[in-house]
Amino acid sequence: MNHTFHPSVLREYDIRGIIGETLGADDARAIGRSFATLLRRAGGSRVAVAYDGRVSSPMLEHALVEGLNASGCDVVRIGMGATPMLYYAEASAEDVHGGIQITGSHNPANYNGFKMVFQGRPFFGEDIQTLGRMAAAGDWDSGTGAVEDRALLEAYVERMLEPLTGLDPARLAGLRIGWDAGNGAAGPALELLAARLPGEHHLLYTEVDGHFPNHHPDPTVEANLADLRALVADKNLDFGVAFDGDGDRIGAIDGEGRVIWGDQLLMIYAEDLLARMPGATVIADVKASRALFDHVTAHGGKPVMWKTGHSLIKSKMKETGAPLAGEMSGHVFFADSYYGYDDALYAGVRLIAAAARLGRSVTQLRSAMPAMLNTPELRFQVDETRKFAAIDEVRARLAASPAEVNDTDGVRVTTADGWWLLRASNTQDVLVARAESDSEAGLARLLEQIDEQLAASGLERGPQAGH
Repeated sequence: MNHTFHPSVLREYDIRGIIGETLGADDARAIGRSFATLLRRAGGSRVAVAYDGRVSSPMLEHALVEGLNASGCDVVRIGMGATPMLYYAEASAEDVHGGIQITGSHNPANYNGFKMVFQGRPFFGEDIQTLGRMAAAGDWDSGTGAVEDRALLEAYVERMLEPLTGLDPARLAGLRIGWDAGNGAAGPALELLAARLPGEHHLLYTEVDGHFPNHHPDPTVEANLADLRALVADKNLDFGVAFDGDGDRIGAIDGEGRVIWGDQLLMIYAEDLLARMPGATVIADVKASRALFDHVTAHGGKPVMWKTGHSLIKSKMKETGAPLAGEMSGHVFFADSYYGYDDALYAGVRLIAAAARLGRSVTQLRSAMPAMLNTPELRFQVDETRKFAAIDEVRARLAASPAEVNDTDGVRVTTADGWWLLRASNTQDVLVARAESDSEAGLARLLEQIDEQLAASGLERGPQAGH
């Protein structure tokens, strides 16, 4: 008994493929067998399993549970829910030693995949490659595991409410907020949460539908926030919150309809946190605005710039003891009074709490931010064999330049005009560029520098690649 995966599905941060083409039930069963074998050899015996609202998810869940059981692991079935609810199942229960969420996240409806956690740590990179090698060799233990169903939705939502304890009830009661679940897996939890929250709440698309009939559930794409923006304007709400397909990434707009990007949300969370935890470390990825790093410093915190990727950020938090971290993509991680994983529902509640504690509306907090001019993430196709090599060439050429170069993840170059970034995606055959300045002319000069470096490596910023 052994199994070979399609070469494209074992990714850096998760396992992902196209149903019926590169991913199916046999793959799910093999993942279960390899994961259970690894966990048992590490002294664990019980795995929590949950799945998102995609049409293919129940089929994959059934096969995954079979595989886990066949290699001797007991399974706690959480049922359908957001990825952070699966993380909660693993983090909050003493008797659970690993977790697997079946989710296609923000990918098109015909995709699906697996996100994993292993004995309290993110499971990614070399871990995922190990699963593939074990499957190919048939290096699996055998056994018979049991299955139990565990209803966690009520307990999970109850845990969401904790950040509001002790805050001024009158201030909270006056809040009016819009929420867009995008027909993703967070819908049922959001309905329960909104019913328990103080204030007035207007909900969009909480019905789970794996076809995503209203809009694609990726809150980092501004077009996907159009319905939320219209709701906030129509009802004159204080602000709006949106989720991705599996509920681990947050998007937000203020009362004037302005997007509050991932790094800007982190500015609000950091200001709130640093008032209570002076000197704390706050981690953000290399794509984040200089305004964020300056803001953390100005409020007495210690900013750390780190590699993009939710698993890499979680690992860095464990290493540094940072109570807060975030990414441009809307993954925000709270470890001050939460478990250190990315949970968009919890992040929504923390936004309410931060504004209440800071005594300013979300719109006021957004208005106070410096007006930086920045490009969106510019993503363009570069052959898989060239993408990392090209970044190495750029790094080598910049070694002699007077500019300040940070090579934590690709190259981030700071000049008098601002900064620009060029990095290779870990998940696709694309290079990612971004630039930020305080003037249009400065931004143009930064983009010229990116283009010069690409040209020197025989590349150009071609048409935009999707996620």
